[in-house]
Amino acid sequence: MALHEISQAPFIQEMCEATSQLWAYGWAERNGGNISYRLPQEEVQYYLDINQVKTKAALEFAVESLAGEIFLVSGSGKYFKNVQKNPADSLAIIRIGAEGNTYELLWGLESGALPTSELASHLQCHAVRMTQDPKHRVILHTHATAISAMTFIHELDEKKFTKTLWQMITECLVVFPDGVSVLPWMVAGTSQLGAASAEKMYDSRIVIWPHHGIMGAGQTMDDAFGLVETAEKAAQIYLQICSTRQEIKQQITDQQLLDLAVKFHVKPKIGVLTEVGKQDV
Repeated sequence: MALHEISQAPFIQEMCEATSQLWAYGWAERNGGNISYRLPQEEVQYYLDINQVKTKAALEFAVESLAGEIFLVSGSGKYFKNVQKNPADSLAIIRIGAEGNTYELLWGLESGALPTSELASHLQCHAVRMTQDPKHRVILHTHATAISAMTFIHELDEKKFTKTLWQMITECLVVFPDGVSVLPWMVAGTSQLGAASAEKMYDSRIVIWPHHGIMGAGQTMDDAFGLVETAEKAAQIYLQICSTRQEIKQQITDQQLLDLAVKFHVKPKIGVLTEVGKQDV
C-alpha cells in the first residue's frame, strides 16, 4: 500500500495547530507544556509503516492496559512555537510494548530527543480515562497563566476551587460538570506525579498542578483544548474580580447552578453545591 505524506495527516495538522495556539496564548513558554494523542492503528497505517521501529526504550513504570496502543506525543525539550516548522523533529509517534513497560519509536524526533518528560503522567492518565470513556484520545498539559496564578491565592480544596470556577462563567458547569481536581505541589516529570494525576482522572477530566499548570483530557484535540480554555477564562475573571478589591454584590447561586444542570442534562460533581433547592439532574 502506498503511504500518504505524514505531514498532511489530520492528527499531525491538529497537533501543529494546537501547539502553535498554546504558544500564542503564552501558555507554552520555552519548552513548556506537552500533549499526547491516542491514534487508532487504522489511521496511522495510511501514513506510516508501523512495522518499522526506529528505536525501543524502557519506561520507568508499566501501563499494561496500553500495550499496543499508538500515541503522537510532543518531544522533551521541544518548543511548541517550532512544532509547525518541523513536526518530524518536535513530535514522536510511539507504540507501547507488549508488556506495557517499553515504547517503540515509529516516527519523529529526528534529532535524537526523547518523548515528553511528562510521559509518565500522560500514559497513566490515558489508561484511566480509557476506562471511564472509550472515546477518550487526548491529554493536554499546559502552563495556563491564570489557573497557575489562582493556585497562589485560592484555597486548594477541590470542591471550593471547582465552585469558584463554576461561578465565574455560566458555561463552566456545562463544560466540566465533573469539576476540577487539585494536587499538592509535586516534582515535575516523575512517575509519582503521573500516578497522582491518573488517580484524579477517575473523577474529573481536569487536574490542576499548583504553581505549575493544568492537565485536561478529551475525546478530541478540540475537546481537551476547549476544556482548558474554559477553565482558564474562568480563572482570569476570578483574578480580575480579586484585583478590584471590591465586595462581590452578586454571583451565580447554587440554585441557579442546579437549574443550569437540569437544563443541560449534566450532573454536578457531588458535594460542591449545597443541598438547598436540590433537584434530580
